Formats: sequence, structure tokens, C-alpha cells
Amino acid sequence: MKVAITGATGFVGSRLVERLHLQGHHLLVLTRNVTTAQKTFSSSKFPNVDIVAYTPDSSGWQQSISGCDGVVNLAGEPIAEGRWTAERKQEILQSRKLGTQKIVEAIAQANPKPQVLVNASAIGYYGTSKNATFDETSAAGSDFLAQVCLDWEAEAQKVVAAGVRLVIIRLGIVLGKGGALEKMITPFKLFAGGPIGTGKQWFSWIHRDDLVNLIIQALTRPDITGVLNGTAPNPVRMNELSQTMGQVMNRPSWLPVPGIAIEALLGDGAIVVLEGQQVVPKRTLEYNFDYQYPTLPEALKDILGNS
Repeated sequence: MKVAITGATGFVGSRLVERLHLQGHHLLVLTRNVTTAQKTFSSSKFPNVDIVAYTPDSSGWQQSISGCDGVVNLAGEPIAEGRWTAERKQEILQSRKLGTQKIVEAIAQANPKPQVLVNASAIGYYGTSKNATFDETSAAGSDFLAQVCLDWEAEAQKVVAAGVRLVIIRLGIVLGKGGALEKMITPFKLFAGGPIGTGKQWFSWIHRDDLVNLIIQALTRPDITGVLNGTAPNPVRMNELSQTMGQVMNRPSWLPVPGIAIEALLGDGAIVVLEGQQVVPKRTLEYNFDYQYPTLPEALKDILGNS
């Protein structure tokens, strides 16, 4: 296949490029930072990767979409970095809304058109809850992140009118070496780990390799359409997360981490960790997706086993 990818230098995108390249696919990395992309995907190690300068409202990159078999749109400003000022909220929203709008326009104008768009969204779509369980059919929440996801997905849906198959993957908290987990394990490394906030909030997660496999299946299986939750089938409460991290790292896990400390680390994006939601991948499982890491102990042993 020939696949165009935005957000390719990110935590998920970089692993996706590695996997698709190993499988022999030809990849177009659409990136704002060509220098970073060239360092990440050197031509000697990634001979089948072409790097294309890209910002949503610039011109020139659109023609590269013609002849692609699929597009994966993962781009978006980080949520869990800094305070959500009015300006920052606008950046978070527009990077997703405008970016997806322009990708969809390029797909519609392409000749020949890609067959599929795999577009990221997030489980923030559902809002937060201490007690409810959400699947792909659940209604949207009403907070800021839910509205971002609604607007984001609405732009992606427009690709269907161009006759292109659409898969939207609502990402949970992605676990791997680096990313959110890297920030969360710091107290454990200092023998000061424990539950974050109340410890009772839900934590809906997915191993990065499972998410990458899900994206690849969404690209390559014509039967997969619509919304999928990119979460493992076994969400946990924060207390269980901290206990499992302590066991895997052979560190104590009894010292609570106050919410204010996480807010200092993650800014307003801490709401994702401090409030959370229980999300299950009902439709993902209906497509018989095979999780390599369905439970948290399996995932953390793979990621933190040598920590």
C-alpha cells in the first residue's frame, strides 16, 4: 500500500511508520517539521518513506494524496501540556478541526482517491464519569474535550460523501515507553509512587502496539467502518493502576500523588487522569480484533519490565 500519515513523528505515529515500513508499504509523512521527520525517519533506515512539508492551510502537499491507498490522520496539538488558556483551547480545537477538514478536502480532490481514511479522535468524546460505562454507541459529553471530539469527528465524516471508507478511532490513554506513562512513573522511580488523585477514577488505556495494530487493521480490512474505541477491553481504576505499576517495578505504591501535583505536571489536561471514564471497545471486539495486551499487568510487564 501507499499510505499518507499526519502526526507521524508523534508517540503513536512513529511506531506506526516503523511497523508499516517493516511490512513493505510506501509511506508519505506529512509533517510541519521536516528536519525532525528526516532525523526520525532517515533515508538509510527508511528507504520507503517520503517526507512532505505540510501545514493544513498551506498549498502543495495536497497533490501527494493522489494515488495513495489510505490516509491516517493523527495530527493535533498536545492536550496534556500547560494551562488551557483561551488561546490554547483554540489551538487544541483548530489543529484537529482545520487539519481534518483540509485532509478531507485533499482526499475528495485526489485522482485516484484513497480508499480509506483512518482518523484519530479520543475517548474524551464521552466526557468524564465515576460510574458510567461507555461504548461506541454512547452519547457525547458536554465538556471542552467532548466538544473538540465532536467537531473533529464531524469534519472526518465529510469524507464519506466522497465515497471513501472512514474509520474513526477514539484513543484511550496510550501506554508505551515514553508518552503519558513516562511522566506517571517518575514518583515510583523515586520510591514515592501511589494512586493519583482519589484513586477511584477510571483509567481507560491501550498498549501502543495494540493501537498500532488496530490502525493497520482499519487500513487493510475493507469490512471495518465507523467508530472504534481504541482502548483495551479491561479498563481499571487508578488504585489498580498504581498497585500494578508498583508490582511490576518492584516499588512501593502506597503514597498518594495529590491531584495538584498532576495538575502541575500536566496542566489542565490533568482532567483526563484525575476524572477519567470507563470505556469499553465493544465494536472493536465485534470485529474480532485480537489484543496482544488485553490486561494491564501484561501491558506494564512488557513496557516496564526492565525499569
